[in-house]
Amino acid sequence: MSYLKTLTLLLVFGMSTPILRAQSSPEFDIFQALPADKQLGKFCGFEMATFTFNGRQAKVVKPRQIGLTAPWIWRARFWGHEPQADSALLERGFHVVYCDVAELFGNSQAIDIWNQYYALMTKAGLSSKVALEGFSRGGVYVYNWGMVNPEKVSCVYADAPVLDLKSWPGGKGRGPGSKRDWEVFKEDYNLKTQEEAAQFKGSPIDNVDKIVKAGFPMLHVCGDADEVVPMDENTDLFEKRVKALGGNIMVIHKPGVKHHPHSLQDPSPIVAFVLRATYSR
Repeated sequence: MSYLKTLTLLLVFGMSTPILRAQSSPEFDIFQALPADKQLGKFCGFEMATFTFNGRQAKVVKPRQIGLTAPWIWRARFWGHEPQADSALLERGFHVVYCDVAELFGNSQAIDIWNQYYALMTKAGLSSKVALEGFSRGGVYVYNWGMVNPEKVSCVYADAPVLDLKSWPGGKGRGPGSKRDWEVFKEDYNLKTQEEAAQFKGSPIDNVDKIVKAGFPMLHVCGDADEVVPMDENTDLFEKRVKALGGNIMVIHKPGVKHHPHSLQDPSPIVAFVLRATYSR
C-alpha cells in the first residue's frame, strides 16, 4: 500500500500516525545550509539552530527523522508559546521554523522578508509547500503572506487570530485594542491620519475573496469568550465570508475560553489537519 493510502486510512479511522519517512539523501541536514555563526540549542527536546536573517532573529528546529517530502510548519509569531502542536509535528517528521517580522503587521516589508526566508528554506531542502501557523496577531502575518504566495502554502492553522487590524490593535469594536500597537501599525502602513487608518483595507477580513481563491484549507482554534480579539469581529465574520465563497475552513470552538490559553492541550485535531493537508496533495 502507498504512503498516501496508508495515511488516509490512518486519518479516517483515527489511528495514531507514523512518520512517513523521506526518500531523500540520508545525509540531508538543514543546519548545513544555515549561517556558520548560528547558535545551537534545544526546543522540546529537538535540535534547534538560532541565527540572524536580514537583521531578524530566525530559528529552525529539525526532527529526528525527516518526513516524506521534508514537510515543515512555519510559526509566524510568539515563538515557543503553547508548543504542543509544534512538538507533535516534530515527532512526525516536520521541521518547525520561525523568522521574526515583528512588528510589521504583515505589510509589504514583512512579506518581502518572508519571501526571502522561504527561498532559503526550500533551497536548503524543505518542501515547496509549507503549513502556516498564526497565533493571535500572527493570523495577519500568515494570511497576508499566503494570499500572495498561494502555490507555496499547504494549509493555515490560525489560533485566536487577528483578522481585522481595526478590531485589534485598533480597538474600533468591542475589544480594548492597543494604543501603542495601533500607532506602530499606522507607521508600518504609512497611514498619516485617523481617516486613512479607518479606510484601511489590508487585513485578511478585507481580502477573503483572494484567500479563498488561493485554495488552501484553513483551521481556526478559538475561545468563544475571547475578550482581546472578539470572535464576532474576526473568526466568526471571516468564516461566514469564506463559506459563502465556497472556501475550506473549519473552526474549533473552546466554550468559555478567553484569548488565553492558546492551542489545545491535546493537539491531535490540529496535527491531523496539518497531516491531511500536507499529504492529500
